[in-house]
Amino acid sequence: MEIIKPFSQYLAAMLLAPLLPGIINRVKAFFGGRRGQPALQLYFDLYKLFRKTPVYSRTATWVFRAGPVTGVCALVTALLVLPFAGRPSFLAFEGDFIFLLYLLGLARFATVLAALDTGSAFEGMGASREVQFAVFAEPAFFLGLAALARVGGQTSLSGMFAALTPETWRVAAPVLALLTAAFFIVLLAENSRVPADDPNTHLELTMIHEVMVLDHSGPDLAYILYGAALKLWLFAALIASMVLPRRTGSWAGDSALFLLAVLGVAVAVGVVESVLARLRLTKVPYLLITAFAFSALALIFQVGR
Repeated sequence: MEIIKPFSQYLAAMLLAPLLPGIINRVKAFFGGRRGQPALQLYFDLYKLFRKTPVYSRTATWVFRAGPVTGVCALVTALLVLPFAGRPSFLAFEGDFIFLLYLLGLARFATVLAALDTGSAFEGMGASREVQFAVFAEPAFFLGLAALARVGGQTSLSGMFAALTPETWRVAAPVLALLTAAFFIVLLAENSRVPADDPNTHLELTMIHEVMVLDHSGPDLAYILYGAALKLWLFAALIASMVLPRRTGSWAGDSALFLLAVLGVAVAVGVVESVLARLRLTKVPYLLITAFAFSALALIFQVGR
């Protein structure tokens, strides 16, 4: 019986992840004075794509076909170590935050390899940009998790967030505020959101993630879109777990508050995309360096404290 709650939490994340892009689009439509897409649009798109037959280039190899499947499998596995509403994850162990980082790296590596396998200079350009920005985003994320481990005295993600309480926020508010800002910036960059990237553009001089997946179609594109939704859920859940330390003691109540917090992060992303413009590519590293500085300062403050 003890496995039922973690499994239901894991299943809820799998099912609700495609809702977050829809929430973001609805917020952007509200700011733009438009009706916008339905919040469930991604569910319809996934259903349509899974019914189509993929088209492959004659020059593409098995690497191109394996890329989307490998990426989505890595992200599905990453959700296993992700805590839910301050409760233990389905698969929790000491040092699992490093395991999470490697899984995110594997998903990126598979997408980049698939883009390079097409032999297209256009997709190679996007792959180069993706790897370049990952050099800045991954250290910021790693240092942030290390600082969070120092705050909670745990090296497991479940232990880190379970240790966060209102008293922790009262004592270590500057550290946790810096980490929240750093994680939010990393979320925008890792999920190709404004101001780091624009998921709606198809201009070759500005695309990063979108250009890498132009040759994918059918179920392969569905895997990529679903994997992107899972990745967005992962970062939103981390931020929600950090800013919502108070727990009611009721599993159902905590889960409901957590889901509202995750949806709140999606709304915040939509607001940012509505009020900010996309940065020039040369300015994106400065944004990620800012996230790295926030994480480094949080770690320094926590060690000093």
